Amino acid sequence: MKKFKLNLPNGKDIHVSRGESLYDALKHSKFNSSMPIVLGKINKKYYELSSKINEEGDFIPVTIDDNMGLRTYIRSLRFVLIKAALDVFKDCKITIEHSLSKGLFGEIHKSNSLNEDDIFKIKNRMKEIIEEDIPIKKITVKIEEAIKIFSQYNMEDKVRLLSNISLKEVKLYELEGRKDYFYGPMVYSTGVLKNFDLMYYEPGFILRYPTAENPIEIPEFIEYKKLTRIFRETEKWAGILGLGDVGALNNKVVKGETPDVIRVSEALHEKKIANIADLISEKKDVKIILIAGPSSSGKTTFANRLSIQLRVNGLVPFSISLDDYFVDREHTPKDENGEYDFESIYALDLELFNKNLVDISLGKEVELPSFDFKKGMRVWEGKKIKIPKNGILIIEGIHGLNNILTEHIPDKNKFKIYISALTQLNIDDHNRISTTDVRIIRRIVRDYLSRGYGAEDTLKMWPSIKKGEEKNIFVFQENADVMFNSTLVYELCVLKKYALEELNKINVQSPVYYEALRLKSFLNFFKEVPTDDVPNNSILREFIGGSCFYKY
Repeated sequence: MKKFKLNLPNGKDIHVSRGESLYDALKHSKFNSSMPIVLGKINKKYYELSSKINEEGDFIPVTIDDNMGLRTYIRSLRFVLIKAALDVFKDCKITIEHSLSKGLFGEIHKSNSLNEDDIFKIKNRMKEIIEEDIPIKKITVKIEEAIKIFSQYNMEDKVRLLSNISLKEVKLYELEGRKDYFYGPMVYSTGVLKNFDLMYYEPGFILRYPTAENPIEIPEFIEYKKLTRIFRETEKWAGILGLGDVGALNNKVVKGETPDVIRVSEALHEKKIANIADLISEKKDVKIILIAGPSSSGKTTFANRLSIQLRVNGLVPFSISLDDYFVDREHTPKDENGEYDFESIYALDLELFNKNLVDISLGKEVELPSFDFKKGMRVWEGKKIKIPKNGILIIEGIHGLNNILTEHIPDKNKFKIYISALTQLNIDDHNRISTTDVRIIRRIVRDYLSRGYGAEDTLKMWPSIKKGEEKNIFVFQENADVMFNSTLVYELCVLKKYALEELNKINVQSPVYYEALRLKSFLNFFKEVPTDDVPNNSILREFIGGSCFYKY
């Protein structure tokens, strides 16, 4: 039998037989790791540990400090949770809904309301399953057989999903006889999933796990009450539309009901924006509106639509750009690598900015600076502003919720808004679409259509973008007076065509190939919807073009 040589990161080589599993090869190698090994890489390609070895080369065990490894860990932990909950409450329904405090919030629906004692029982059952180190098997079944399995489980969400995809076969995972469908690799067996927590969080639970940044410990739980409220509002919106999963959305597309979905979705946005404008108008002391949110949240379109609603209420909005308050390049702070940190709040001239805001709010005429990005310095071009008594300033930027930005302005004069694309829709009850993924898809499409960047460029930049968001935006989100969810339940149906066109250009040699593969995997679940019915004032137009507020 042919032998393959695998080169390990510790400098040792092992020889394995053709067809031997990566799991067995890893066991023979006696490779030591302080973190759980969840996948393997051979010649830079990811494999599940159950995969058979058919080539030789460099073999790298993948742990949870790798993003793909961490996703595999979390996905497998979800399966253990689902199995444990069904073991404890036979006919319950488990829904994994959204991320919250570096964990996953979900609900368990059963005859009696969920309580802390129930969660304690499920957590103990999870520990038993993990302690038993049970293999998670991958099986291939015909699509008809998969639909039959999930019909017997009364999982209509999965039946809807699989009924609308053009595959002859699907790969399911099995844990102690329980079968489920997950998009993405799984661990070889449950024994590696020891580091987790499950806590009661009314009316459901939060499944907690390590992070790639700190793969050894469960992060501290921080409660985000305002974010929780906006997620519950989002759930209510989904109920109004009758859309909780991709299968339900695809059914609407197939039946030709998309225009109605678009109209109601856009009306929900407009009503929320109008309500925010009413709140601002009721606060007679408010002179400054601060809008902040992560990349591709739709901040610019939101600010324009809010301006219109404020005008309806008799206010006169004026916009100021934070970009014009950058300090001269030579005074810009630097990051830990010695590079200019343009995302630092101290890259802005805070003293001048606050002085201008105070003077403007007092009704004085103020000359505003401009910033010449080519020269890297401030210029004065005679741009002046004086707002009337019913005037109000709108300032959009990443630091809007950080009190340092406007420390000289009394709180009563400020109204802070946090905007993000918080996913309304899940693939099915057990597979969520992450908020970050929606923003990545938006960013890929906009970068491609309006900025000349390919999807590969965008994906390479994303870790840096995400790092800046963690540091400058997410930590301040609870400072907001209101939150706005900019996602639209139908948007991935529209974005799919553009995103796939770019993602398909990324080849296997790219460092972001597997990220592109993952994004393509979930986009392919969606039926396509043409752009014609998307209104020209929609937040979606900020990414696909055709906005009435500005041109690419």
